[in-house]
Amino acid sequence: MSGDAESYVRFQSATRHQRGHFTGVFGLVNGLAQEGKLTAEQEMFRRTNNDWYDSAYPDPSTVDPAVYDHEVNPCAVAWFKVTAAHLIERVPGYLEILEAHGVECRTVRSSDPGRVVYEDEFQVVVVPYEAEGVGVA
Repeated sequence: MSGDAESYVRFQSATRHQRGHFTGVFGLVNGLAQEGKLTAEQEMFRRTNNDWYDSAYPDPSTVDPAVYDHEVNPCAVAWFKVTAAHLIERVPGYLEILEAHGVECRTVRSSDPGRVVYEDEFQVVVVPYEAEGVGVA
């Protein structure tokens, strides 16, 4: 995969998930919601914006059900294309929720984040190069 410097951006945890990947911003906030940790206001933000994202761009797993299959694509993660500014501009609200709960989230930029297993106008899903050949733990 090639691209201009910093063609892709991802918002992810600072530590690896048990399966070896860094959980993305949506997974982190959704995890807090599943644990019942969000305030009513935070939950309203999450639900409203998750619904908006669901209608604003494709869910790769509905296009290719195996895209996030750990055996097929170990540690596969999604990255925004930097050209998808209208999608990225909503992320700070999620970051504020994470900060309020003491959950560290990093912004990572790359021109080549890994082997592309899915791509659309807004995003790519990649298997990071360091995960190639990694099986189920």
